Amino acid sequence: MDIKSMSSSLLFRVIVAIILGIICSLFFPVWLAEIFTTFNGLFSNFLGFFIPVLIFSLIAPAIAGLGRGAGKWLGIVAAIAYASTIFSGLIAYGASQALYPWLLKDHQSVAEIDLDAGALQPYFNIEMPPPFEVMTALLLAFCLGLGMAVVKSDTLFKVTRELERVVMKTITAFVIPLLPLFIFGIFLGMGMNGGLLEIMSAFGKVLILAVIGTLLFLTIQFIIAGAIAKKNPWKLFKNMLPAYFTALGTSSSAATIPVTYQQTLKNDVDVNVAGFVVPLCATIHLAGSMMKIGLFAFAVVFIYDMEINAGLAIGFLLMLGITMIAAPGVPGGAIMAATGMLSSMLGFNTEQVALMIAAYIAIDSFGTAANVTGDGAIAVIVNKFAKGQLHTTSPDEIEEDDRVAFDITPSDVEHYK
Repeated sequence: MDIKSMSSSLLFRVIVAIILGIICSLFFPVWLAEIFTTFNGLFSNFLGFFIPVLIFSLIAPAIAGLGRGAGKWLGIVAAIAYASTIFSGLIAYGASQALYPWLLKDHQSVAEIDLDAGALQPYFNIEMPPPFEVMTALLLAFCLGLGMAVVKSDTLFKVTRELERVVMKTITAFVIPLLPLFIFGIFLGMGMNGGLLEIMSAFGKVLILAVIGTLLFLTIQFIIAGAIAKKNPWKLFKNMLPAYFTALGTSSSAATIPVTYQQTLKNDVDVNVAGFVVPLCATIHLAGSMMKIGLFAFAVVFIYDMEINAGLAIGFLLMLGITMIAAPGVPGGAIMAATGMLSSMLGFNTEQVALMIAAYIAIDSFGTAANVTGDGAIAVIVNKFAKGQLHTTSPDEIEEDDRVAFDITPSDVEHYK
């Protein structure tokens, strides 16, 4: 990887922002640091305004697009992908309950650190109230998406697709480029207010646990797939390793579709099944991302001694599984789509959300790799029951609007021949 491509990587820029924030906190004067605090306040307010719009504009056409697909098997694949994602979240919740009292017991003093205290105050603030609440956006998107699918409203569907493209452009051209500066300001403030080393130590342990968790979940997925298909799970997993390592490098499920498809065929999956399941799951199967977000979120809950009961935690996971369908095809997209749930359901403040974003992006590629590799396991399961019942769903046959939903580009066509 050359210097130019490395510098354009979001992970690289986030790591640099964290390091610079820590270093600059040692010598920055208060007046200079408060400039970044002012920016962070404005950017945070914008995110509060923008996230409900993002959720609505991305989920509504996604649900409508799913409803325009291949009948009952589309619903079955979507149900399996959603169940896998939620199961991953439940494992993360169970692991947090079992391990965090031991793993993070020495870090509960972090809860006593007031990240808002100290000398850093913004020079000014501009309120940016959202047009509607996060839950309203989610419910409206769900209802409108289902309605468009039922009545086959092509005009409204095209309008929501155009809105989706506008929002995606805002994310890629404005939000994502400014994230490193936002994270720099957060770590600068934490360093000057104290408690930074304690927080970083706690999250470092969770980072390692999240990587291990995604690998263990993949093991479970392929054991289940092997048992259902009566095949060797290790061989199935081994055949998917090229897709895993490709996703590690690209941090994109969309960019890995050709490799995922080819490796799925090596597991004796019917070409029609692979052509249907792989591009669909690249959009809706986010078990690896769920594992990471769940572990990080419940770490924040434990460290800050927040009152979150089991019912609320499970409800959060169920809603998060739907919300992440809105994850854009860019690195870190899942956590951006999840920030609304973190704030509205779990009560996270700006600093806690920023910690989640930084930690998530730090190992974003591991979650993406788990997502696409798990797609292969789902394809094996579907192949067992649907072989010969699914027509070929190649890029040539998918409508242009649906290609956006599946993240398929013209260059992928040759892989489906």
